[in-house]
Amino acid sequence: METTNFKIVSSNSNVEWTGKKVTGAHNGTIGIKEGNFILNDGKVKDGKVVIDTASIKILDVTDPATNTQFAGHLASDDFFSIKKFPTATFDILSVKEITDRTFYLEGNLTIKDITHVVGFEATLENNRNAITLTGKLVIDRTKYDIRFRSGNFFKDLGDTLIYNDFELDFNITAEAIFSGQSKN
Repeated sequence: METTNFKIVSSNSNVEWTGKKVTGAHNGTIGIKEGNFILNDGKVKDGKVVIDTASIKILDVTDPATNTQFAGHLASDDFFSIKKFPTATFDILSVKEITDRTFYLEGNLTIKDITHVVGFEATLENNRNAITLTGKLVIDRTKYDIRFRSGNFFKDLGDTLIYNDFELDFNITAEAIFSGQSKN
């Protein structure tokens, strides 16, 4: 059984986020600081992804002043408390193979030092020395003490309500780490 460690290439990986509210949605990107995946015989077995929360960008707000204000709000304690919690992590606990290329990953998601088990489907493209993992993770922000304008905690929000779930669409590239082995 061949085991290979793949290190995430942050510059070739991206995570797009979408947050929805009654009157529409906002979207942007957030960067991956580091991480890796362990494959046994070409199948995902383990891994960890570390998100750089300070890298959050808003793409749909084009006015520079409004964008800066919104980014500051996302960095505040109302949302991600970026100064206190500069990273978020996902640690794989278990993997179920659905098809040769599709896996159900379950793991500990930690945001603001609060950890919950989450699961989602991911598709693996394996080019032997490099892999790409793609998928979508839907997160209930209120489980991580992100309650701003949540209908679960505030009444009569009307059209200022922000839905609890937000989405992370990811496309992660990782390269094999070889320690003195041949790359055949």
